[in-house]
Amino acid sequence: MREILPERVQTGRVRTGPMASDANDGANGKFYVLGPNGAVLTIVANDASDPEALGWEHVSVSTERRCPNWPEMSFVKTLFWSDDEGVTQFHPPISEYVNNHPFCLHLWRNVNEPLRLPPSYFVGMKDHGEMSNGERFKAFMEMRKAAP
Repeated sequence: MREILPERVQTGRVRTGPMASDANDGANGKFYVLGPNGAVLTIVANDASDPEALGWEHVSVSTERRCPNWPEMSFVKTLFWSDDEGVTQFHPPISEYVNNHPFCLHLWRNVNEPLRLPPSYFVGMKDHGEMSNGERFKAFMEMRKAAP
């Protein structure tokens, strides 16, 4: 997680009340930031410096009337983490669900364990760029033929 947050995050820092923080608190605190689509994002962040965090960096992102969308979550990821740090959103078993806010999503990073990802070709072919469904299927079939 970034030690120094971008200026647009710093200016949105909540400075009074129960979640008040200042620049000395690093990435910890509550922030109001204008998102890439014009919605105000409410962000609560924890940089895992507190032993009670058990090594988990965490950012929650919410809006007033809907869940944050992909561009907003990606935007927040770039504000709080560098390009070479991977973070995740979890979909736990339903028995583990917690929902204290109807329009809130979370980003997580464990500082003690590297983020394990599936091979990128499970998602698609990096060097092909954006493709239609037909183009994807054709490229996939060609890749399968070329495989040993």
